[in-house]
Amino acid sequence: MAEKRDYYEVLGVDKNADKKEIKKAYRKLAMKYHPDVSDDPECTEKFKEISEAYAVLSDDDKRSKYDKYGHAGMNGFSQEDIFNNINFEDIFKGFGFGGGSSGGGGFDSIFDLFGFGGGRRNGPQRGDDIAYDLKITLEEAAKGFERDIEVPHKKTCPHCNGSKAEPGSKVTTCQTCGGSGQVRQVNNTPLGQFATVRPCSTCKGEGKIIETPCRECHGRGIIRKKSTIHIKVPAGVDNGSRLRVAGEGDVGAKGGPSGDLYVMIRVKNHELFQREGSDLTYEMPISFVQASLGDTLEAPTLDGTVELKIPAGTQTGTSFRVKGQGMPHLRWNGKGNLYVKVKIVTPKKLNPKQKELLREFADVSGDEIYAEEKGLFDKFKDAISH
Repeated sequence: MAEKRDYYEVLGVDKNADKKEIKKAYRKLAMKYHPDVSDDPECTEKFKEISEAYAVLSDDDKRSKYDKYGHAGMNGFSQEDIFNNINFEDIFKGFGFGGGSSGGGGFDSIFDLFGFGGGRRNGPQRGDDIAYDLKITLEEAAKGFERDIEVPHKKTCPHCNGSKAEPGSKVTTCQTCGGSGQVRQVNNTPLGQFATVRPCSTCKGEGKIIETPCRECHGRGIIRKKSTIHIKVPAGVDNGSRLRVAGEGDVGAKGGPSGDLYVMIRVKNHELFQREGSDLTYEMPISFVQASLGDTLEAPTLDGTVELKIPAGTQTGTSFRVKGQGMPHLRWNGKGNLYVKVKIVTPKKLNPKQKELLREFADVSGDEIYAEEKGLFDKFKDAISH
């Protein structure tokens, strides 16, 4: 299990599955692979795997990031963050997992079961990574550039400096949890004894009682705002390239570090060129005469034009390589190539003189052609007579 599998595959559900289907699939697998009831030697790892998949897919925000970026979208979450706010007691309701006479703690936390140590949940937590889509032209991708972008993200509230309390108001230590923000319970279940660490219900995990919440952030300690961030986009980026700007994601909780900003590059389609890695392809229309007799033409590039020699007898679909006129390589010096693919264009209308010359050409070449005035039946008769 060194390489993570797709979460939908882990639970055996479709990507369009709703929360009810996801919950049902997890309950079934959890009852099969729980370490205290399973004989599978890999049951512990499998139970962790399905629990992590459920924790992500049952959370709208995490699921959205996972659907968009895959496992990379989970980089900003610790294991504790992934399982945060998952009510395992509700999931296993009806299976005798905790609750009732044991005191009601149940599976409100899975951290101790996996050895995470619930105490870390109440300490500093790293902020979320965020993504920003940046659309650029092929020319911008070829040259690279610097730009200021406006990015919405979560920042510490400047009014209360993250304390969540209105400046000057009274803040006291929670007497229920002694300021730790959490309470610990040990519960006996049919699967064994489990210790659970739950957020303190009195102070909601804060460890303190705030009488007057901050009027700017409404007691959250953070606000959502747009920041101007200067970015450097290197030459050679491609559609789907990802630029990391450290520390420009959402602010961390309880003094934790901020997450990172990932700038997702989207390169617009170009009207002339098709891109394949560092190479470009351009389809150039030429006439029958140019293909037959040869010619020297100007081919467009991202930096202007270059002379391109078309040899006599060129066939449609032939590609000519123009070395070093493609896109810059992103990770090493040099550029790819430009491939000019010629397409012979047949004129739709000919004047009498042009028709006469082509008939003479056909006669000299030994090609038999039908006169325009012949009808379909006449052409058919000529064909079968030969």
